[in-house]
Amino acid sequence: MTSTQGHRITVEPGTEHVRVVRDGQLLAESRRPLVLRETGCPVRYYLPPADVRTELLTASDTHTHCPFKGDASYWSLPDAADLVWAYPDPKPEVAVIKDHFCFYDTETVSD
Repeated sequence: MTSTQGHRITVEPGTEHVRVVRDGQLLAESRRPLVLRETGCPVRYYLPPADVRTELLTASDTHTHCPFKGDASYWSLPDAADLVWAYPDPKPEVAVIKDHFCFYDTETVSD
């Protein structure tokens, strides 16, 4: 957990079954997401690389900076720019998310 001036981030192993589907194509599926909760943001699921179909993604030139997590890199599909991001070198407080992928649109599945 990291907390700065009222801003808080927690990252915990999740038990949710998370799927990412776009236009009927499965992009990722995981039963071992990391659940990141951050003040003022929706809950995000960071998925291990082995659970993401990285062969379908193309690295983007987009990079963003978060003062709490570090610098993010993005990947796209031909019809969906910057669909997913990851932190290749996150800040020490959230080091566990290193190289895990986070998608804007995910669904949790009840098993």
